[in-house]
Amino acid sequence: MDSHTGDDMSVGEVEPMPGYADLITRASTVMPSALRGCSTCGLELSKSTLLDNAYITWTEIGLFFICAVMWTQIRRGLTECLFQPFAQWCSLQPKDSAKMPESSWKLVFYTMSWSYSTYLLFFTNYTFFHDPPSVFYEWKRGMTVPTDIAIAYLIQGSFYGHSIYATVYMDAWRKDSTVMVVHHVITLALITFSYAFRFHNIGLLVLFLHDINDIQLEFTKLNVYFKTRGGGYYLINDILSNMGSVSFSITWFWFRLYWFPLKVLYATCVSSLQSVPNIPFYFFFNSLLLTLLCMNIYWFLYIVAFVAKVLTGQMKDVKDLREYEGEEGAQRAATLLKAQQQSKDAGHLNNSAETQLNNSTEG
Repeated sequence: MDSHTGDDMSVGEVEPMPGYADLITRASTVMPSALRGCSTCGLELSKSTLLDNAYITWTEIGLFFICAVMWTQIRRGLTECLFQPFAQWCSLQPKDSAKMPESSWKLVFYTMSWSYSTYLLFFTNYTFFHDPPSVFYEWKRGMTVPTDIAIAYLIQGSFYGHSIYATVYMDAWRKDSTVMVVHHVITLALITFSYAFRFHNIGLLVLFLHDINDIQLEFTKLNVYFKTRGGGYYLINDILSNMGSVSFSITWFWFRLYWFPLKVLYATCVSSLQSVPNIPFYFFFNSLLLTLLCMNIYWFLYIVAFVAKVLTGQMKDVKDLREYEGEEGAQRAATLLKAQQQSKDAGHLNNSAETQLNNSTEG
């Protein structure tokens, strides 16, 4: 009997991927049992477990901050030297020209990061995608993280550190930007703690399953911006935006709502206890992963609303609901800003207009 699985299945034998019913049934049995068995759980145990199992050096922390600043500077450089001049050269509409650099930057990064994750999972000896329970085989506290996975963690962790700053100070503010900040914080916490506790194998799988949707999202948004430019209409960009929205909707469900729970959550909730009965911070990591799943469901509601509007004829063109639903209010705020500036120049600023401006801007 294999010591990792605790049953008759050997390490070389791939466990079939479960279904939703298997996940719910097994998790609802295993997790309450683990909770009942944790009679000594509490703050003191958590503190001692953290000190005994978390391994991260000051050099690694320093590299994280250096790379986070580096991503910010690279984005600023590309925006000023490439993305903005290209948007002006293409004569994009003003509102699209302002958003195009952000989408271009994210498309470049996520394409790079997802390609690297794909390479690690499918073109090396790692079997984590085809055999998710193997992520916990031979787990030991303080074990050495392979260099190629450590590089992936440094790239992704520092990028999400940059993204928290960028969402607040660099990106266009949208109706779900607050949720995006929470998402980035949770993702950064998952990346940091999974690296420190040497859960890097499952972390690599999580990153792979999420990055592909960001590539399709930014690709679709760029084609939405470019289909109307220079006073003309470009059919090719319209077709590409429609194709991108369809593929985005399909892969969002397949990667984040099908593979993510059945591969990742099953491995962390069920298989982890079979391989490592006393695995540290079992409930902490699973609560973060479950929160991430809830966010994926939350954003999937936007996709459902988008599809419903297209099918019912309420929407003629592909648009990003996150951006455009609040656009009317943004236009009113912009109009009031212009009126305020004109009033200042004339020296006759109206107090009631200023109050309305502030309220609209805050809204």
